[in-house]
Amino acid sequence: MSFSGEVKEEIARHSAGARHCQLAELAAIVQLGCHIGKDSNGKTALLFNSDNEALQRKYFTLLKKTFNIGTLSELDDDKAWDLLQALKFVDANGILHSFSEPISPLLLKQSCCKRAYLRGAYLSIGSMSDPKGSYHLELVCDNIDQANQICEIMADFDLEGRIIERKKHFVVYMKESGSIVDFLNVIDANVALMEMENDRILKEVRNSVNRRVNCEAANITKTVNASAKQIAEIELLRDRYGLFNLPANLREMAEVRLEHPDATLAELGEFLSPPVGKSGVNHRLRRLSEIAQGL
Repeated sequence: MSFSGEVKEEIARHSAGARHCQLAELAAIVQLGCHIGKDSNGKTALLFNSDNEALQRKYFTLLKKTFNIGTLSELDDDKAWDLLQALKFVDANGILHSFSEPISPLLLKQSCCKRAYLRGAYLSIGSMSDPKGSYHLELVCDNIDQANQICEIMADFDLEGRIIERKKHFVVYMKESGSIVDFLNVIDANVALMEMENDRILKEVRNSVNRRVNCEAANITKTVNASAKQIAEIELLRDRYGLFNLPANLREMAEVRLEHPDATLAELGEFLSPPVGKSGVNHRLRRLSEIAQGL
């Protein structure tokens, strides 16, 4: 099962205790996962769109808890109307609103209800990539009003959802790992949250190690290249100028470098008598280079 599927399985098992939270979650599922159509008998009915098993189980669980409706076959006209009225899809004048319109604010008064709505929304239209690879979470809405409402609810939890249009759909997405972790916390996907955090920590440690290795490799390469250049210049001085013509301190430096081609500046300084620091070694090597350049 994909990581996204694991998240849905986890939140499908989550049970909101209060009825107002159950209604908010059910409203999201009806709004984003159902439509009004004709049943097999040609009668007008509330039809469930998705074949996702986790979403189906949650849908029927919520129907049972909130309206004592056990199966879809029991959802006759009266029960469907009662359901739509309770979920505020029917106004005071008895007019049925389109599911494309935003959910009534009356269902989202409390923070816990907003969490429940986002949980239902992710179950219905959400997906995310495996955090072992890239970080990407999205909810695919049919229209801009749904997308805007989801972003507004996210903002109440200091989450920033961005919207893009894709093939006549409006996609709310997040790409920052920290924001996705916070979203999982909001919808009570705690197991998935811990798994993602572990993957994120492992990835950060691995990247840190790689950076250090690359840095050390670059330093070694730099040291080797500098040593090769210094040795070439000293050999030029030896062959065309004569090391015995150099001042004593520079002659000693040249001889030590030739004897220890792989040594660092600090190590070279220890071989001198008396020992010299890195800056002193660097200064003498630079003077040797200037003399070689003069040749």
